[in-house]
Amino acid sequence: MQHTSYSVDVAAPAGVVYALIADTTQWPLFVPPSVHVERLDFDGTLDRFGMWATANGTVTSWVSRRSLDPRLRTIDFHQEVPAPPATSMGGRWTVEELGPARSRLNLLHRFEVRDDDPADAEWLTRATDTNSRAELDELKRTAELWTKLDGLLMTFEDSVRVHGPSELVYDFLYRAGDWPAHLPEITRADVAEDRQGVQLLDTDTLGADGVTETSTAVRVCFPHAGRIVFKQTRTPRLLAAHTGEWAVNPDETGVTAVATHQVLLREEDIEPVLGPGADLTQARDHVRRTLGGASTRVLHLARRHAETAVRTLIPQR
Repeated sequence: MQHTSYSVDVAAPAGVVYALIADTTQWPLFVPPSVHVERLDFDGTLDRFGMWATANGTVTSWVSRRSLDPRLRTIDFHQEVPAPPATSMGGRWTVEELGPARSRLNLLHRFEVRDDDPADAEWLTRATDTNSRAELDELKRTAELWTKLDGLLMTFEDSVRVHGPSELVYDFLYRAGDWPAHLPEITRADVAEDRQGVQLLDTDTLGADGVTETSTAVRVCFPHAGRIVFKQTRTPRLLAAHTGEWAVNPDETGVTAVATHQVLLREEDIEPVLGPGADLTQARDHVRRTLGGASTRVLHLARRHAETAVRTLIPQR
């Protein structure tokens, strides 16, 4: 059995820090290795979820169960279905109160690999160390923004109505590598799918100011549910974190295609990106307009893709 432990002091109240680690659905925004969390069960104390995360440059997934104790500010966790090469993985989060606005966040891991294989143990120790340090560093940074965090967080969605097959709408959203042929602002889109349903998407996007921004995203695809969730692991300036989802929702009369975004703004980039004197309100408007506009254009193209196919198949009189 291997053990690791990490701690970081945070200039934020213990309750704020605990709230960040307690809500796993927000981890993709606040915890760099976390790509997507699919909550399976939650009753306020017991939390069971599927997790997709990066580890040593790859995307892996597992199912975890956690037990939360808000009074003691502890969270015990255990992977029900460990991600290889682990055969067991568990641990504990604790938050200690050091003062009215000071706390200490601790993370303990214990894990095993099959037959104590040295290569597997080294790989898992390295992944655990890299991810744990990144998690604590970003949780510290986010928690210390606690007085202004609400203003830096954004959630919004756009949708279009489609009179065509949901499968074709999903097909267009899934084949992101084809988007440059339809969207002139996307000058490059490279997709790698080494593991079925998990895509790595690299894009170059030409902005209105003539500057090309390169971004990288992990996309987890759920074709039977008509969903593609994503997290940008390399974000444009102004965005500290960006996650979202493409959803295709059929009903009796057609399909609603939806793009949802969750964003954490990087306050120190506001003036360098938007110009001297720009403020948070302008930054929020800019992000809503640019991200919403881009995803709406993709949705309209997905609609055209589906509806054009329908018109082609229907005999013209």
